[in-house]
Amino acid sequence: MIKNKKGYIIIFIIAVLGLFVVQIQFLRIGLNLARVQFDQQIKDAGTSIQQDLRERNQLTFLLEQALLQDNSYFKTTPDSLTDASRHFFNDFIRHRLTENGITAAYSYRLFTRDSTYYLSSPNSLPSTTEAQTYPFKIEGFLVDALNKPLILELQFENLSDYFFFQLNGLTIPALLFMITIILTVIWVLRSFYWQRNVITTTNAFINNLTHELKTPVFSIGLASKMLNERVADHNRPLVQTIRTQTDRLKVHIENVLELAQLEEKKRLIRLEPVDFKPNLEALCASFKAIASLETTPFTYQLQEGSYSILAEAGHLENAVNNLLDNALKYGLGKPIHLVAHKSKQHLDICITDQGMGVSKAERPKIFKKYYRGAAVLTSKSGYGLGLTYVQQIIKKHKGRLNFESKPNSGTTVTLKIPLQR
Repeated sequence: MIKNKKGYIIIFIIAVLGLFVVQIQFLRIGLNLARVQFDQQIKDAGTSIQQDLRERNQLTFLLEQALLQDNSYFKTTPDSLTDASRHFFNDFIRHRLTENGITAAYSYRLFTRDSTYYLSSPNSLPSTTEAQTYPFKIEGFLVDALNKPLILELQFENLSDYFFFQLNGLTIPALLFMITIILTVIWVLRSFYWQRNVITTTNAFINNLTHELKTPVFSIGLASKMLNERVADHNRPLVQTIRTQTDRLKVHIENVLELAQLEEKKRLIRLEPVDFKPNLEALCASFKAIASLETTPFTYQLQEGSYSILAEAGHLENAVNNLLDNALKYGLGKPIHLVAHKSKQHLDICITDQGMGVSKAERPKIFKKYYRGAAVLTSKSGYGLGLTYVQQIIKKHKGRLNFESKPNSGTTVTLKIPLQR
């Protein structure tokens, strides 16, 4: 269990790291795509600005007066004219950027290469900020007026944060999804280990109790054997009943212990070549005697020939006996029939009763350990271990178990054991 626990934890950590790596790659691709989209938007906005500044209009005329420091038209000081131009031009640029889907913080410079004429943004970027610049060559009216090449340079700060913010609609749900997966897996693992500890503790208690029962059962068996030699003839059937029920209790105890060993994989079943027909004949003959004591008709039909299979005969006998015992217990005294025949690849052992049956809703649960159907809880005694034991044994024999049942119509259980090739 410790090794399995470490394995689960390692797998969980690898899965989480894998999700984290995938998320990082997803963000990287998203940021690259956002950058490509941003560059295209800047290009479109720059083209629009270039076209607007190409012709003479109110804005370009104001910019011309500010760059030339000519206040002959606008009756104000050169500084006021420059300040007004900076703000009007800033509003114009912001409008064009917004039209193209850009809301990032920016500043601008409008200048000639020799810096003879210069106009800067009213809101400059911090000197510590790594700015991304996009220059655009201005043509038309302003260039003709200044008689010098003019460049508009747009600067953007911290574009990585801007791109990341643009991807919040994708990254936040993805992160929440990953956190949900992590919390869910932690909860599932915690519940699994808690249930495993409960099951381990319960199995340990039952196994210890079963071991403690072996001593008094052995003493009862020994005492009944001694009593059988001294009791009067008319009381011998009572003593024989005690011995029969003691033997049945021994079988139940052994089944509990063997099932626990199988579940914990401490007991290895050694499959050996065996002709199972003599074993099955002896088992049917013995059960016929037991059924007659219960006044329950029992018939069996075994196909001629040998039943060559790979099996551990003792366990397979116990599995068949468990099914017959269930048919006797829940068959309501109606006929029980066993048929064994060989198909191409399997030995089929089919046991049919006409008892109370099992509802469709309960069928998936009957092979669970300790489960007992609602119809038998008050009417019949039992431990809910028989079918679990049978299923484990058939799996170890690489076979299959088919279960068909209808309420108040009976049950048919078929064991399919691979034939030896």
